[in-house]
Amino acid sequence: MTENLIELGKKNAAIKAVEENIKKNMIVGIGSGSTVVYAVERLGEINKEKAMNIKCIPSSFQAYQLIIQNGLELVSLEQYSEIDIDIDGADEIDKDLNLIKGGGGCLVQEKIIASNSKELIIIVDFRKNSKILGTNWKRGIPIEVIPMAYFPLMNKLIKIDGNPVLRMARSKSGPLITDNGNFIIDVDFGEIKKPQELNLKLLNIPGIVDTGLFIDMTSKVYVGLEDGNVLTLPK
Repeated sequence: MTENLIELGKKNAAIKAVEENIKKNMIVGIGSGSTVVYAVERLGEINKEKAMNIKCIPSSFQAYQLIIQNGLELVSLEQYSEIDIDIDGADEIDKDLNLIKGGGGCLVQEKIIASNSKELIIIVDFRKNSKILGTNWKRGIPIEVIPMAYFPLMNKLIKIDGNPVLRMARSKSGPLITDNGNFIIDVDFGEIKKPQELNLKLLNIPGIVDTGLFIDMTSKVYVGLEDGNVLTLPK
């Protein structure tokens, strides 16, 4: 299997997601990641071709750039607090369409956009489609934390059977800093059979801003398959 086939599947899934769900005058949330690039490119094309009057709200600086580069209208949550549809990627999905997100570090903004959207449409390739979270994604659950709390949080996460790693920046010394000025701890819990329970347990720990577990938020998933075809998974 070549990387070209994987990319073709992702691209086809993104195009199908846009063409099947986007209508005129929609307010669209834009997520982050490699699959979202294809979605925004197609969104820009149909917006221009059909005069769709689409308005887009970004979840990250990457999304902001994609919206501008593809000639789409940039708006904000202050202007439109209710979003018609949110298009995003994921690091892994389970059989109930729960997600692990945040591999790119934008989990809090992505969850805010998703939670204010009538529908959350997810685009992934086949490698991210699992029955149980933690099966294929081995980098742990991204957890955004307040910087002053990170060290005691590491100990608390170990006590609830997690293996925490403070995410480090790639091009500078020290931890990665999110758009919100926080740190990210990636916590490996192995296979996550009860993601809702784990998410609630984590959110109850002071110092944790939010987790990369997106529970019962997804409306539909488009999966790019090995042969370039697309599998649609409804809620």
